Amino acid sequence: MNLLAESALQKITCPLLSEKKISLSVKRDDQLHPLISGNKWRKLKYNLMAMQAQGKTELVTFGGAFSNHIHACAAAGKHFNIKTHGIIRGPELDWQNPTLQFAKQCGMQLHPVTRLEYRERQNPDYLAQLQARFPNAYILPEGGTNKAALQGCSELAKSLPQADFVICPTGSGGTLAGLTEGCDNSTQILGVAVLKQAEYLINEIKSLSPIAAQQQNWQLLTQFHDGGYGKFSSELWQFCLMMQSQHQLPLEPIYSGKMMYALWQLIEQDYFPEGSRIIAIHTGGLQGLDGLRYRQLI
Repeated sequence: MNLLAESALQKITCPLLSEKKISLSVKRDDQLHPLISGNKWRKLKYNLMAMQAQGKTELVTFGGAFSNHIHACAAAGKHFNIKTHGIIRGPELDWQNPTLQFAKQCGMQLHPVTRLEYRERQNPDYLAQLQARFPNAYILPEGGTNKAALQGCSELAKSLPQADFVICPTGSGGTLAGLTEGCDNSTQILGVAVLKQAEYLINEIKSLSPIAAQQQNWQLLTQFHDGGYGKFSSELWQFCLMMQSQHQLPLEPIYSGKMMYALWQLIEQDYFPEGSRIIAIHTGGLQGLDGLRYRQLI
């Protein structure tokens, strides 16, 4: 189930990188597909194959009102002619919200639930009730992170040229776990946590990936959340605008922008040895910019 060709690597050049003698390329997974892009496609690919193998005809998943994952699942449903359901953290739907509008246009059935019910999304009893309600459905966790997702993210790692460091934004941990499975042991893998108090993700990543549980070549950086999930400073947003204007690299401040801003600070602080080859993973999510504009946050 291949949607598209491999995404490009974009070389970034600027005085800071020259001064620090660092080579930086960005893996432009945001360009994988106009609607199903970045790590969302990487995670969906093998889940859709598992769904097919299990003879399921519908997809049920979870997300907030501005979720990149909901957007990507709705687009995939339309593209592959799969009936999709989104359990949306509610309790009410705002039909002016661009992400939900798009999901509805793709034919996704949206089911708003209270925040209390939404907290049950990993509870086995709740999932069993949901399976009984949607007997033909394949249930995919929030963010698309599970064992099948790791295969797609491992595939991404194997598509990269040799590097000393690979860095990615980290929300649910699936991309970082998959990169750990696919990268050479000599490569250091850094995840930039985009949410506050993200230390719990270290154990989640280890439980997802036996390789991550054994290897020491990865770490989660938890100090660059910039206020927490969905939050960002004006400095971070100005950095995103600068990367767009100077390097033609579009970023949003929730995932890839936060990761690139962290990377820039680490380079300035001489975190990386001279001569380091770094690849930063652009995990997509640019649809989120519409939601930020809608909420007048940018």
